[in-house]
Amino acid sequence: MIEPTLLGIDIGTSATKAVLVRADGTMVGEARRDHALSLPRPGWAEFDAETVWWQDVRAVCQELAPVAGNSLAGVCVSGIGPCVVPCDAHLTPLRPAILYGIDTRASAEVDELNERLGADTILARGGSRLSSQALGPKLLWLRRHEPEVWRKAQGWFMASSFIVARLTGEYILDHHSASQCDPLYDLDASSWALDWIDQIAPGVPLPRLTYPAEVVGVVTSTASEATGIPRGTPVISGTIDSWAEAFSVGVRRPGDVMLSYGSTMFVIHVVEHARPHPLLWTTQGVEAETRTHAAGMSTGGSLTEWLRHLLGAPEWPALLAEARATPPGARGLLLLPYFAGERTPIYDPLARGIVAGLTLRHGRGELLRASYEGVAAGIRQIFTLLAEAADTPTRVVAVGGGTNAELWLQIVSDVTGEAQRIPEQTIGAAYGDALLAAIAVELVAAETDWTCHARIVTPNEQTRGIYNELYPRYSELYTATANIVHNLQEQPEP
Repeated sequence: MIEPTLLGIDIGTSATKAVLVRADGTMVGEARRDHALSLPRPGWAEFDAETVWWQDVRAVCQELAPVAGNSLAGVCVSGIGPCVVPCDAHLTPLRPAILYGIDTRASAEVDELNERLGADTILARGGSRLSSQALGPKLLWLRRHEPEVWRKAQGWFMASSFIVARLTGEYILDHHSASQCDPLYDLDASSWALDWIDQIAPGVPLPRLTYPAEVVGVVTSTASEATGIPRGTPVISGTIDSWAEAFSVGVRRPGDVMLSYGSTMFVIHVVEHARPHPLLWTTQGVEAETRTHAAGMSTGGSLTEWLRHLLGAPEWPALLAEARATPPGARGLLLLPYFAGERTPIYDPLARGIVAGLTLRHGRGELLRASYEGVAAGIRQIFTLLAEAADTPTRVVAVGGGTNAELWLQIVSDVTGEAQRIPEQTIGAAYGDALLAAIAVELVAAETDWTCHARIVTPNEQTRGIYNELYPRYSELYTATANIVHNLQEQPEP
C-alpha cells in the first residue's frame, strides 16, 4: 500500500522552499530555489511573479513530484505578504508584484485614507492601523499611477493565491491574508469591507474568501504538465508565510506565541478575544474562529551580523565566547537596536541605533552582549503590548536561525521572564503548509501537531533581577534622544 504524502511550498523573500512529508510528519524530500529581490527605485521592493514565483514553484515541484510518485494527497502553498500582483483574465501578471512593508511607495495614499476614513475607524474595523504594510493604499497607488494596468486587471493576487490560481484556475484569498489587506477587510464580519473597496479599488473582481486549511480546487492538466504534479491533486488555500510557520510549530491555541529570531524579530500571539491595539497588527488566525496579534522589530540577526563584520570577527564562536564572558548589563552599555528604524513598539522609521555608555575599556564582547540585550528589551516591550491587547502570553515557542545562539535565547528569557520552547527541528512555513494539507484532505485530525520540543530555556532569576533594574532606562533612552536623532537626519549631505 502506498503511504500518502503532502507537498508544502513556501515563497519567501530570499528563496522558495518545498518539503514532501508523510502524514506522521516525517520528511521524505525537500527542495529549494534562491532568488533575488528587485529594488528598482528608492522605496520600491518587487518580485517578477512569472519568472521568480511561478518558475521557482515549477522547479521545486518538478524536483519533488518524482519522489512523491502516485502518493501525493495534497498541495499547499504559503508566501510573503501582504503583497499584490495584478493579473489579466489569463493570469498573466501586468506588472511586478509590489511587496509588503518594505515597499513604501504608497505613503501619500496611507495619509489620504487615514484622513478620509479616519485612522481610529480603520483600526476598529480592520484591526490594524495603516502603514507601509497595508495593501489597500498600494491598490489605490496602482489605480492612480498605473491606470492602464488597472484597466486591464481582472484580479489581484498575493504570492500564495497567485500559485493557487496557476495550479487550479481558482481566484481565492484566505481569510488571514485578507485581514492584512487593510482597510479592505472587516474583521468582525469576516468579510470584505465592500463600501471602502468601492472607494479604494473599484472595478476589479474580488477573490473568493477561503480558510487556509480548505481544499479550493485541483491541479489542472495544464498545471500538471508545467509542474509534474498529477492532474486532480487537491490544492489547499494556504496563507502568509509567518503564520504558516507558527502553525508548523504548534502555535495554535490562545496564549501561544511564536517568537521568530530572523534577520528581523517577529512575534505572533494567538488570542481568543482580540482587541485592536494601535501598536499591533490584529488579524484572523490560520484556523477559523481564531485571531492573532502580531508585532515586528526592524532588526535582529541583521544587527548582530552587521556588528560581527564591523568588529572584524570572522568566526562567531570567538565573538560569542567574549559576549558570554561579559556580565549582564554589558559593563554599563545600553543599546537601542533601531539601526533600520523601528516597527513595534515605537513605529518610528526615523529612529536610529544608539550605544550609550561607551568607554575605552569596552570591547567586542560587550557590544555583542549589549545588542542581544537591546533586542531582548524590545521583545519585552512587545510582550507588554500583547498583554494589554489580550492576555499575557502563556507559551512561547522560539524559531529561526537565531535560536542557534544559546546566549541570545537565555538573555531574552532573562529580560522578559518568559520560558522559551525550542523545537527539535525548525523546518519553516513549508512544513506548516504540509500539515495544513494533511488536515484539509483528512489524513490527520484537525488538532494534529507534528512538533517535538528539544528543550526549554528558562529565566535565570538572579540575572532577571539585574535586567529588571536596567529595563526602564531602555525606554527612557529613546525618549531622551528621539528629537536629536530626527534632527540629525534633516541635515543636508555635503
